[in-house]
Amino acid sequence: METINAIIADNQKMFVTGLRSVLQNHNNPKLNIIAVANNAQILKELLQIHEVDILLLELNLPDEDGLNLLPQLRAEHKDLKICVLSNYSQTKFVKQAFQNGADGYLSKSNDFEDFFTGLEEVLEGNTFLGEGLRITPANNFGGIKLDRKPSTYEDRFLIKQKLTSREHEVLELITQAKNNKEIAKELYISDQTVGVHRKNIMRKLGVRNTINLIKFAMEHQLV
Repeated sequence: METINAIIADNQKMFVTGLRSVLQNHNNPKLNIIAVANNAQILKELLQIHEVDILLLELNLPDEDGLNLLPQLRAEHKDLKICVLSNYSQTKFVKQAFQNGADGYLSKSNDFEDFFTGLEEVLEGNTFLGEGLRITPANNFGGIKLDRKPSTYEDRFLIKQKLTSREHEVLELITQAKNNKEIAKELYISDQTVGVHRKNIMRKLGVRNTINLIKFAMEHQLV
């Protein structure tokens, strides 16, 4: 039976340990986990030195957003099969992952039967969407909604998704204690535009002043 070389990109140690244990005792498909990357930089280095058939990718990596990482991986490793295996089942993430180059998307809450079916489909060159996931908004007809309700606790990955790329740039400069005029000069925009971005960032993150904004950004590693 052909052995498939795989890499897991995930920094949740207990999950990775459990997944490796399950894969070691499964023969169809037979996955050989040749390495585990706990961040995007290590993953890129591993992909340069190993022949890898499939990547199991968590979107929330400590050093890079997995959604942004996907196009890079697809451009540099055209034959690599990429299956997102993530805690995040929101429609917008699923849709963007496929748009950015994923071959499959599975939630960590899916059962192993669905997981192995997904791996087989992806390895055969097909796309796969795990049970209960969607790439279009759920139809509320009959009061049914398939997306999970968002948790009252939002982690760093979800928080960062609230901000636009320009807002991220402004936030980074705010945390460097730069005022609106200095930020405007660096980004080639007006003072007024910086002020609008600043207000939008504080509104989205639920803080009321610059000191709390900087504290929030540092605590949640947003910059």
